[in-house]
Amino acid sequence: MQNRRLSERGYRRADLAKATGCNLETIRYYEKVGMMPDPPRTAAGYRIYDKSHVSRLRFIMRGRDLGFTIEEIRGLLDLVDGGTQTCAEVKERTERHLASVRAKIADLRRIERALATTSSLCSGEDVPECPILDALAA
Repeated sequence: MQNRRLSERGYRRADLAKATGCNLETIRYYEKVGMMPDPPRTAAGYRIYDKSHVSRLRFIMRGRDLGFTIEEIRGLLDLVDGGTQTCAEVKERTERHLASVRAKIADLRRIERALATTSSLCSGEDVPECPILDALAA
């Protein structure tokens, strides 16, 4: 019964973590760096989060899932919090992030090709000479 009444009034941090799948320490970090607004407290000093906190935390988590940095997410949140967002500004930031992701993918493909070539030089036999080590030392 206590949990039922609590959830009607809001969420404690552990409940917020369960509701979003976010780690407690991560929630603390987002609060510490100012990405999550301070929730009100009960008379007993418990933080009580509401649906807006759940939405904001999910926004942050989804941004992280998409590879946005903390600063990039903070910038998007600043736009939303300030009520100054435009689709053009959000798209420009997203396109910039997409270009960064594509560059990383290109780097990973280059690394993959180099590793595949290097690996193909090795017989994999139990011999002391290894072309992979030779290639790394070159």
